[in-house]
Amino acid sequence: MRTVSAITGVNPVTLRAWERRYGLIMPARTPKGHRLYSQKDIELVNRIVRLLDGGISISQVSHSIAAPVVEPAENRQQDTSPWLAYQERAIDAILRFDENHLDTLYNQVLALYPIDIVTEDLLIPVLFTLGKRWENTEGSISEEHFFGAFMRNKLGARFHHRHKKTTGKKLLVCCLPGEHHEIGVMLFSLAAHDHGYRIVYLGPNMPLRELALTARRAGCDAIVLSGSVIPQDDLLTRELPRLLNQADCPVFIGGSSSVRCSAAIERAGTLPLGTDIRSSIKRIGQAFEDLQ
Repeated sequence: MRTVSAITGVNPVTLRAWERRYGLIMPARTPKGHRLYSQKDIELVNRIVRLLDGGISISQVSHSIAAPVVEPAENRQQDTSPWLAYQERAIDAILRFDENHLDTLYNQVLALYPIDIVTEDLLIPVLFTLGKRWENTEGSISEEHFFGAFMRNKLGARFHHRHKKTTGKKLLVCCLPGEHHEIGVMLFSLAAHDHGYRIVYLGPNMPLRELALTARRAGCDAIVLSGSVIPQDDLLTRELPRLLNQADCPVFIGGSSSVRCSAAIERAGTLPLGTDIRSSIKRIGQAFEDLQ
């Protein structure tokens, strides 16, 4: 529970209430009664937080999650939400390596919805689907590379033309050593910028030994790392504590690495963020408030 609280920003008292009083979260239990939270449980906590932030009462959240309406496949076109259809169109374009169709869809959706909604309801689900296809040997590395190249071009243009006169805390953002998938951390960087943070972006596969000096030279207030694989033991037990000691500023780790290795990340003195971008930004803000 302490680990889930660190990842989601929801305190243990609230997590217990959601479990016991409202039945929203039902983690598995060990024979000794210890809670075992899955990735789905963490995603559910983040979903509840988003609903509450949107002004929905806890009783309404309980009803919505406890009694979801699942439409048969043949009736999906009648769903009032268009996102499933958008996701299917995007995946279809990716499987055909059809950049024109993907570009048309992306521009169409951006013309209708704010970028944070597009990120949460289209881009991240598509990335997740491609990753699952690859894990299940249904997909290919080419699919991920194709979509990755497309998104780097789109996000790179947005990043280049972002408003430069923000005055918030400055974050040094990059991927963990060996992590070459940067779309998630680019999406985080743009979202953090929209929340007033200044961003120094270094991209994928950054050696940790470079970061303390870089953060000092750039005047950064914190370092944010991201990864999707389990880091090597030496990185968790030696390199991260060394970085924290040399940087003299908070170090955060997001992505699925922060879920899989949250306990080791905390032992190193760094803070796990989890996989939800909005919750990660909120967790960083809370950490800065705690330091004041």
